[in-house]
Amino acid sequence: MRLENKVAVITGGNSGIGLATARVFLNEGAKVIITGRNAKTLAEAAETLGKNVYPLQADVTDFAAMETGLAKAAAEFGRFDVVFANAGIANETALGKTTVEQFEAVVRTNFTAAFFTVQAALPHLNDNGSVILNGSVHAVLGIPGYSAYAGTKGAVRAMTRNLASELAPRGIRVNQVTPGATRTPIWNAHVETPEALDALEARFGAMSPLGRMSEADEIAKAALYFASDDSLNVTGIEITVDGGATGAPSGAKMFRTT
Repeated sequence: MRLENKVAVITGGNSGIGLATARVFLNEGAKVIITGRNAKTLAEAAETLGKNVYPLQADVTDFAAMETGLAKAAAEFGRFDVVFANAGIANETALGKTTVEQFEAVVRTNFTAAFFTVQAALPHLNDNGSVILNGSVHAVLGIPGYSAYAGTKGAVRAMTRNLASELAPRGIRVNQVTPGATRTPIWNAHVETPEALDALEARFGAMSPLGRMSEADEIAKAALYFASDDSLNVTGIEITVDGGATGAPSGAKMFRTT
């Protein structure tokens, strides 16, 4: 049990990578606080996960509510050992089609809220704890139409290293998981049929040498390494889980003839 007697906070823990991570952490012995904006999906996630889960309805962009909610969670569930700032949105912001409000909503959710989530949790975070930020391969791939999203993930990548330096005197490690294309319910909004979803997954999978999209629990297991004592002397780094799409792009399945 790699997280026995530990308390973890996961923002956006009611779906996708956050929900998968909550499940992995619970299976490793942790108590887990999950946050989410949607009361219905949050309650459903908590019921699915079972015992040792504390659901906290809060929008990460409401910084005052996050401070209040995390203080209450710490009082009821215990001081934190792990904080996974996972919540984010991947809205498109194409040139010529984006308002200031749309652009700033992505920045506020993905970057500003990640910083203030850590700040809100910090008074309740034990020394020698672990902070994990959720990045993205968008930070380096240059995908058209996603300037705000990619920009926020580049900013999170830089912030990981800055916070690692800032929190080092308390022994708190700060690291980043960096997903590539990952199978989560978010893709359902982009397709109309199961066949279209299969085609989308095949297309994204072909962009990596290992030839498939990641599973949410594969990202969760990278987060588990950072959350556990296995990484006690590891800080300021990222683990990229993308089948080699950024590390060895020339070996992508789509380029192979055999």
